[in-house]
This record gives sequence, C-alpha cells and structure tokens, in this order.
Amino acid sequence: MFKKQVIDYFGGTTATATALKVSKSTVSLWEAIIPWKYALLIEKLTKTKLKFEPSLYTENVDTVFGGNVNHSQLKTSGLNYT
Repeated sequence: MFKKQVIDYFGGTTATATALKVSKSTVSLWEAIIPWKYALLIEKLTKTKLKFEPSLYTENVDTVFGGNVNHSQLKTSGLNYT
C-alpha cells in the first residue's frame, strides 16, 4: 500500500495518524510503501476501500515469517491485525 494513497484517503498526515491511533511522526516516517502491518490495519479500517497488496511485501513478509509464506493465502492466515 502506498503512503500517498493512504494520506489522500484520510485527508492528511494528522488525520491518518488519528485514524490509526498512532503518532503523526509514525506516519511521517513511512517510506513510499507503508509497513505491512499498517496496510493490513488500513484495509480493515477502510472496509477494503484501500487494499493490502501482498506483492508489495513479498520480501518483508518472508523475513517476518521465516520464508514459509503462501502469498495467495496471506490475508486468510489468521493474523489478528486489530
């Protein structure tokens, strides 16, 4: 998920931070592709209006889960991202 699309959706950095219950600096420090855990949360908060794109996170997700990830089933893996 791209930082620009998230900030545009929520209406700014401060509004994004408020919606996610994080600090403004957390949002400001995101790179162009936001961290996957926030992407999952945003997908849930926006009721899939903004969608988590596993292909953007292949390298990072493999690292987190030890390289044993079925990317086609990532969203249904039972992760609790609330």
